[in-house]
Amino acid sequence: MPETHHAKILIIGSGPAGYTAAIYTARADLKPLLVAGMQEGGQMTITSDVENFPGFEDPVQGPWLMEQMKKQAEKVGTEMIADTIVSIDLKSSPKKAVGDGGDVYLADAVIIATGAQAKWLGLASEEKFKGKGVSACATCDGFFYKGREVIVVGGGNSAVEEAIFLTNFATKVTVVHRRDSFRAEKIMQDRLFNNPKISVIWDSALEEVTGDQKGVTGAKVRNLKTGAVTELKADGVFVAIGHKPSTDLFKGQIDIDAEGYIVTKPDSTETNIPGVFAAGDVKDKKFRQAVTAAGMGCMAALEADKYIAAREHAHNNAHTQKQQQKPPRAG
Repeated sequence: MPETHHAKILIIGSGPAGYTAAIYTARADLKPLLVAGMQEGGQMTITSDVENFPGFEDPVQGPWLMEQMKKQAEKVGTEMIADTIVSIDLKSSPKKAVGDGGDVYLADAVIIATGAQAKWLGLASEEKFKGKGVSACATCDGFFYKGREVIVVGGGNSAVEEAIFLTNFATKVTVVHRRDSFRAEKIMQDRLFNNPKISVIWDSALEEVTGDQKGVTGAKVRNLKTGAVTELKADGVFVAIGHKPSTDLFKGQIDIDAEGYIVTKPDSTETNIPGVFAAGDVKDKKFRQAVTAAGMGCMAALEADKYIAAREHAHNNAHTQKQQQKPPRAG
């Protein structure tokens, strides 16, 4: 039988943003309820070595880091539920969400931390070598390719930025783009074309990632005009064709930009709906790092705490005024 759950704060999503929001709200004695979603732990669960999260001298595994965050959130009082929200009414009071199995979640405030997913090409070989040489985050994994050769797939700002960034480590960066020109900003293109470490293969698509039991060794690239297939040597392949924020659930209720990211007020996680906050990659198209997502989770928790406190203060004042306005009993 479906259940109805009541909470002051409902957190939707379980990556670094969601877990951090849970830790902070639980420590504020708000007894948060966190609904994990389809991919518990978020994108970090498909990240192998994490070297850039503060506090660890040696690399840690992404899934392990998320498990530790989850345990910490539980220990300080977060209720974790393995469910996926399939519908939500953010404008009702209380906010009302419905899970995949029919459970109903009622809350005074909602923190959205549903994250974003990297767009992939959909190749079987790409899936096979994810975490073993195939990546969608140069700032996360670029360091591992010091002195090596890499391929970047894409032609927008993300691809150009990642190619330039990777020249800090790699000896050679080959950009594969399916058109004959980039969509990226002109200034970024100029930097790319002026970098001697970068070469571009135009009008071409990645057909297959090649490798062995140790990881990626190269790739096959097909020219879309001639059909000719070229084999490239590479130690890593970075797919940079964009990200898709997980915001379909909230469309039509909350301000979302043209790329699908939730819009929040400047220097805030507050959305256009009072009591609804957004943190992490679901609103961040610029940094997309675990540490920045965690930071935003903290911000959302503090803002949600302030919202709940103000709401309860207003309710108590209204109750006091009502009591004072009652006529005195007849003696």
